[in-house]
Amino acid sequence: QVQLVESGGGLVQAGGSLRLSCAASGRTFSNYHMGWFRQAPGKEREFVATIRWSGSSVDYADSVKGRFTISRDNAANAVYLQMNRLKPEDTAVYFCAAKAGIWGNRMSAPAYDYWGQGTQVTVSS
Repeated sequence: QVQLVESGGGLVQAGGSLRLSCAASGRTFSNYHMGWFRQAPGKEREFVATIRWSGSSVDYADSVKGRFTISRDNAANAVYLQMNRLKPEDTAVYFCAAKAGIWGNRMSAPAYDYWGQGTQVTVSS
């Protein structure tokens, strides 16, 4: 089991920044690739960003490329999402997730084994 707890969400004006954190406990954190997903009201959960267990590779959704940065600290058992130049369409509940195994299908929510409860991000126009 891996327990994940997100923090750092809140209300911000368009153009502002937030940094989300996800603290992990349980099994060895460095065994897992980590991802961030988001879900807006009435919409399906969508991929935002992912990072390989070693931190050596990352991927982003096209909608956040150049604005969001994912990083991890295996010594601290944490993954982060720095969000800059936020837009109203970034408003959603943001979830972190952990994925064991291969790096493939890393953008697919069903591929992830463990999920946090989510943190709300609201961007006002």
